[in-house]
Amino acid sequence: LSKKTQERNADNCPPVLRLLEKRQELADVDQRLRAQKEFQDVSELVARFDALANTQAAMRLTERQQLRQVEEERARLQRLRDTWRDELLRLRQRRAQLLERLEAARERTLQWESKWVQIQNTAAEKTLLLGRSRMSALNLFQLVCQHQRQPPALDIEDTEGQLEQ
Repeated sequence: LSKKTQERNADNCPPVLRLLEKRQELADVDQRLRAQKEFQDVSELVARFDALANTQAAMRLTERQQLRQVEEERARLQRLRDTWRDELLRLRQRRAQLLERLEAARERTLQWESKWVQIQNTAAEKTLLLGRSRMSALNLFQLVCQHQRQPPALDIEDTEGQLEQ
């Protein structure tokens, strides 16, 4: 049960921690070997040495693989950061361009609004002038009709007809 729990925990541990655990196991075994005064048989010693050498080789291989993975992930992270910085720079440039266009549009809007106010003022002036001219024509028409002792035969709004008589 203890080994199964350790195996499950080992699956959840980062590779570096597993490597450290393996190294600790190797150190523990080495310490136990040193504590023994001597091996009972030379073949036991050789077998144990071979097992330790194989374990050490496997651990070195695992360590190299994990270091390679770490370096690959660092390189990938750097590429992502570079891409992010490039994208951020591009978006900032685009924002600056859009702000310039917005400012130019606002200036054009102000110019056209000013032009529109000028047109409205001119139209108002012309409308007043036209109104005065029509009133003057009506007054002249009424004076002519009074002078001729005739009632006004035309409509008040018919300025052209009034001017023709």
